[in-house]
Amino acid sequence: MNLKGKRIGIGLTGSHHTFSKVFLQIENLVNKGVEVIPIASYTVQSTETKFGRGEDHLNKLEELTGQKVITSMPDAEPLGPDKPLDCMVIAPLTGNSMAKLANGITDNPVLMAAKSTIRNQNPVVLSVTTNDALGLNGINLARLLNSKFIYFVPFGQDNPMKKPNSLVANLDLLEDTIKSALDREQLQPIIIPF
Repeated sequence: MNLKGKRIGIGLTGSHHTFSKVFLQIENLVNKGVEVIPIASYTVQSTETKFGRGEDHLNKLEELTGQKVITSMPDAEPLGPDKPLDCMVIAPLTGNSMAKLANGITDNPVLMAAKSTIRNQNPVVLSVTTNDALGLNGINLARLLNSKFIYFVPFGQDNPMKKPNSLVANLDLLEDTIKSALDREQLQPIIIPF
């Protein structure tokens, strides 16, 4: 499947150390003719870490996509009926956002965009990056794995000895996951060695 001309939302949540990898994937998609709609959670917008300031991340998203970043829930809601996405990606998906999505909590622009996309019965692709996916968040991971319209970038344990509950998606498989999701199929294998 050729992704050229597809309208794909990419929502960033607060796993800041992953942003540089996500930015590379956004650049790849844009270079292939994808219209990337950037969306940022409130945490991304307002948090300063050793990986950069919120405003710098927003500027980078706008520079890469040529689009204004969606930063509010009212601006994300039209992605439902009025300006639908072909696919919504959440990369990275933190444990906090995973728990909220699995339990129907919509309290930031990224989750609103995902809810709007599901409302249209279009795929939502999740790129997990969390230290508790196999711990307290395991129930939420299981719920999302069995949810309609939800697809996962294949993931694995990044450090099973020191962080036995941690899972990280292989972002190099994002494009293939999107293509499979648009065909309503989960890219396999979903659990991979890291």
